[in-house]
Amino acid sequence: MSTTTTAEFTLRPASFIADREALRAVRETVFVTEQHAPMDTEWDSMDPVAEHILAVNAHGAPIGTARLTPDGRFSRLAVLKPWRGKGVGQALLLAMIDKARSHGWSELILYAQVAAEGFYTRHGFVVEGEPFDDVGIQHQFMRLKLKG
Repeated sequence: MSTTTTAEFTLRPASFIADREALRAVRETVFVTEQHAPMDTEWDSMDPVAEHILAVNAHGAPIGTARLTPDGRFSRLAVLKPWRGKGVGQALLLAMIDKARSHGWSELILYAQVAAEGFYTRHGFVVEGEPFDDVGIQHQFMRLKLKG
């Protein structure tokens, strides 16, 4: 994935090792502090093998992140509150969809927070099954077909 820049923010590939503190600054703020997810569930065995992307502001401070795991799953989309509604989440999602296509994947799956279901639906994801609880937050399985 190449670097994407707008007037307000830049997207770039992130290394789980080299960029861990930047990833932590966003994910722990959003998931642990704001949404009260347990700290011990935020980091998992997929992090070291996932492809991460980082959004940074004009000063280089982290403002958003997401990851793609080798099993074809998009996850951990997080944007700091002051940056929500400014296109950061959409840019992260579209960059990862492009990345999945570049891998030749036929589909991309995710477990969306129910509150964000509309965001993913607008980008072509389809709901499958019933909502379920994950760390006290309602989630929904969703799928995006990338190939016919």
